[in-house]
Amino acid sequence: MTYSPWTYRPLRTIIDFMEKSKAVILRALGLMIREQRAALGISQEELGLRCHLDRTYISGLERGVRNPSLTALVTLAKGLNITVSQLLENLEIEIEKPE
Repeated sequence: MTYSPWTYRPLRTIIDFMEKSKAVILRALGLMIREQRAALGISQEELGLRCHLDRTYISGLERGVRNPSLTALVTLAKGLNITVSQLLENLEIEIEKPE
């Protein structure tokens, strides 16, 4: 591959973009989890008990510092009495909001 100023992107730039995108997605997901929990009027502790997850894990999710697995998302949705699709329904809209 030859160098071209129109196509050359240092690997670090791509990695930085991916990390920023990941952080934005996780913060948006955390906000949506927090909103659903607050709508039920339950604490992080209560949600953790319902989902068999630790309160500190719930806190990390809501702050956007934890990246939940698919099974954790299913468990969270069940604990919030909603479907996974309802939990993720507005994720793309939240991601596009300016910070």
